[in-house]
Amino acid sequence: MWDNYNLLNLISNTLLTLVIFAVLYIVSMRVIEPPLFLLREISIIGVSEADSGESKLQHVTREQIEQIVRNEITGSYFTIDLAIIHQAFIKLPWVRTVQVHRDWPSGLKVMLEEHVVLAQWGSNALVNTYGEVFRATIDKELPVFIGPMEESSQEIARQYATFSHLLEPLRQRIAEIHLSPRYAWRIRLETGTVLELGREQMRARLARYTAVYDQSIAKLSQQGPLAYLDLRYPNGFAVRMPETMQSAPRKPGARKET
Repeated sequence: MWDNYNLLNLISNTLLTLVIFAVLYIVSMRVIEPPLFLLREISIIGVSEADSGESKLQHVTREQIEQIVRNEITGSYFTIDLAIIHQAFIKLPWVRTVQVHRDWPSGLKVMLEEHVVLAQWGSNALVNTYGEVFRATIDKELPVFIGPMEESSQEIARQYATFSHLLEPLRQRIAEIHLSPRYAWRIRLETGTVLELGREQMRARLARYTAVYDQSIAKLSQQGPLAYLDLRYPNGFAVRMPETMQSAPRKPGARKET
């Protein structure tokens, strides 16, 4: 074998190649691992989707951030697992979206968009301004959304905006908006008055209510807010007075719509 020049040359070249690869591996490990390219700066930035600018974090606490930094952020600039960091932050109750980027040469940038709360969903969740349901706690009086399923939250949020705009001239605010399994709409105002809107022409019915409020309905409520108004009639309203809970008589031939 030792007299075979070609074989010896092959063995020599193979060994040389292995040595070169070993040296390159060792050098590369020393380059990408500490002390070179240590993560020296971690930036946590609040962002607002509305204007794509920076905003102060309102609900994510310093303690939550420090815990994630201690437990999840390990490795160097090149070896750190961005997916793990993303997953850790997105689990925080008030975080809606997360973006994680390396910031050359030794930094990490985490951008957090928080939920902006719009309403309470039932009794155990919240709704953000996108109409998305999320679970967190807040010590604040909020309008209540009630619907047949969580997937209806975005439709309720859209109608809430529409109904609130229609009621704005009367300075009446919605305390609760209810969508039944049959998709009938009902509003309870902050005064306690319930407005029955039905399943169709809800905006038109509410617009009619606001148009005649000062001329007729306001006079009925001089002794206190009305208990209930059914707006589903084409030519008038059914009214229930406070305390007595009696309905006003209908006009002859009046028919209630849905």
